[in-house]
Amino acid sequence: MSTPALKIYNTLTRTKEEFRPIDPAHVRMYVCGPTVYDYAHIGNARPLIVFDVLFRLLRHLYGDEHVAYVRNITDVDDKINARAFERGISIRELTDETNKVFQQDVKALGCLEPTVQPRATEHIAQMVAIIERLISSGHAYAADGHVLFDVPSMPNYGRLSRRSLDEMMAGARVDVAPYKRGDMDFVLWKPSKENEPGWDSPWGRGRPGWHIECSAMSWAHLGETFDIHGGGIDLVFPHHENEIAQSCCAFGRDVMANYWMHNGFLQVEGEKMSKSLGNFVTIHELLHTEKFGGRKWPGVVLRYAMLTTHYRQPIDWTVERLKVSLKHLSDMYDRTRNAEMSAPPNERVIRALCDDLNTHEAIVALGKLVGDASREAKQSGELLATCSFLGLDLEELDPKKMIARETQIHIKRRIDDRLAARASKNWAESDRIRDELAAMGVILKDHKDGATTWEVKR
Repeated sequence: MSTPALKIYNTLTRTKEEFRPIDPAHVRMYVCGPTVYDYAHIGNARPLIVFDVLFRLLRHLYGDEHVAYVRNITDVDDKINARAFERGISIRELTDETNKVFQQDVKALGCLEPTVQPRATEHIAQMVAIIERLISSGHAYAADGHVLFDVPSMPNYGRLSRRSLDEMMAGARVDVAPYKRGDMDFVLWKPSKENEPGWDSPWGRGRPGWHIECSAMSWAHLGETFDIHGGGIDLVFPHHENEIAQSCCAFGRDVMANYWMHNGFLQVEGEKMSKSLGNFVTIHELLHTEKFGGRKWPGVVLRYAMLTTHYRQPIDWTVERLKVSLKHLSDMYDRTRNAEMSAPPNERVIRALCDDLNTHEAIVALGKLVGDASREAKQSGELLATCSFLGLDLEELDPKKMIARETQIHIKRRIDDRLAARASKNWAESDRIRDELAAMGVILKDHKDGATTWEVKR
């Protein structure tokens, strides 16, 4: 069975197209990353997981060394400034601290490290260079310490979002300012106050607007035009629309990226996630606290749950979804615990992913493989390989790893007590300890060499 061609739904054309890279030896993808002022919420996890799966698929199709994945870190932003001031710490201290937690959380979700993770503050020179190009070509103008993009100068502005002028003005939350020529014009550079981060520029000390950052970082690491640009559906307008405007006008190109991919919205228990509703939950909280569903959730469960819905569809994040995901993964762990990994991953899963990254169908195919694995040992190795390909680390479901370290120490101590009781032929105490541990769900196995091992009863 030959691997089918990869097809991608392109937001730019509103059609599913066969993916044809600019250079098959250098496939390039850019995805908008976090603004590191606070912990990433579960909605932020969706593009992280979705585009990690795409990264894995592209590496499978074109070779690991032929795929470049760039996911940026926004570390200069008004929200960052406000949060650092609120906490009384430096901006760099805040962004380093938040980014460290972000990297730990993303790793826990089973995501590979991108090829490059550029920081916005390390690409100010590229931002200034693009702005200078836009001014010299008549697409931007300096006014009152600001530099703004002149939207009417680009005739096909709005082709990604396909919105009317009124809709775009509403979506952009237009700022009225005396230095703007047109209501839709957006900021490329703005002046900084003394207590705000700033860099020297031809227009005075200042800092970049949000949109110019991604244009600069994608240019620096992927070139003027690249293959795939991804992100959440909420970024289509104004962020991605403005990226296209900046990059195309600065470099004289018709497109910035050939394929635009956007994942759908996420709700929590049927409602929009919001702090006011009390249903706002971060990746970190799901992993390390009992806030959601009364328990901590392994990263592999969060990842699997996210993959059960097609990436372009909205997803309802529920406790029940996580419970079902945990059960399915536990079944897979039981099927593969003694298996040796075989390669390559299951072809049905690959075919599903090649159809516009249809993770839902891939999970259905994975379920069929679980059934096969229950009948044939060979299929257990293929199941293990396929889970690994999807970033599903089943070892996280080892019951011993899911027990708190303090509990494990207690179990080992009680086993030692029982061995001592058996050595002194105190069989009543030995049986009492065995029953005590059994009540905790711990099953003991006595071996001929005198050792005792334990496992957790599911």
